[in-house]
Amino acid sequence: MTAQPGFSAHSVTIGSGARRALALHCTMAFGGAWTGFSKALPDLTLVAPDMPSHGRSADWDEVSSFGETVFQAALAAMDDGPMDVIGHSFGGMIALRLAVEAPEKLRSLTVIEPVFFAVAKADAPDLLKNHAARAQPFSDAMAARDLETAARTFNRMWSEDAPPWASLPERTRAAMARAVHVVPDTQDFLFDDTAGLLNPGALDACTIPTLVVRGARSHPAITVAIDGITKRMPNATSAVIEGAGHMAPITHPGAVAKVIEPLLARS
Repeated sequence: MTAQPGFSAHSVTIGSGARRALALHCTMAFGGAWTGFSKALPDLTLVAPDMPSHGRSADWDEVSSFGETVFQAALAAMDDGPMDVIGHSFGGMIALRLAVEAPEKLRSLTVIEPVFFAVAKADAPDLLKNHAARAQPFSDAMAARDLETAARTFNRMWSEDAPPWASLPERTRAAMARAVHVVPDTQDFLFDDTAGLLNPGALDACTIPTLVVRGARSHPAITVAIDGITKRMPNATSAVIEGAGHMAPITHPGAVAKVIEPLLARS
């Protein structure tokens, strides 16, 4: 896996708390999406980089490894001293890899709805088959290179309560269509665990204080993945956000912040 040459993520700093955290957004979002969450945790200063093809970062080149590029950019955005690391969805996957490969840089780890389908593949393969069937319209749109349809479909898959696509501002629709081309390149990382996070001595040896969060309306395959991650990590606890789905840190920032507070207090 090779990172995109010369890529440097645009990053925003949100909040002014004494304690610094790295905040990694989900696919088709951007660093500024953590603003509401930041207001609910005023003791933190969030460093929030934009992934390639997201926010104000340069586009992914479609040649390098997208996941490796995001990982290296996240690592570069971190302080020399340990930080709290918070990741949502694909950002949660990058956070898990940081915990395995650079544990000395993490003070605590929070992963929210991490899309670690390799865990579901191991623990409940039938659920993963159901997910694949549900994702077929998105796959068809990507195969046709219809990026707007792919973005609309992907958004609906992961944001069931999102407003109708046509009602979204043109700028928002364009940003999602710009970002969606990265998704196919993430599949080996998410489904086949090419980073080796499930190998002996990886997540099972990670002793960083960890919280694994899901929405009460989480997709079944994600629920299985979250349960599996929590079970495999020796210092992990889990929390459920009532009324929330996959986009919990955006739709329910206060509730997510509340369940993170005990983790911060013990780390």
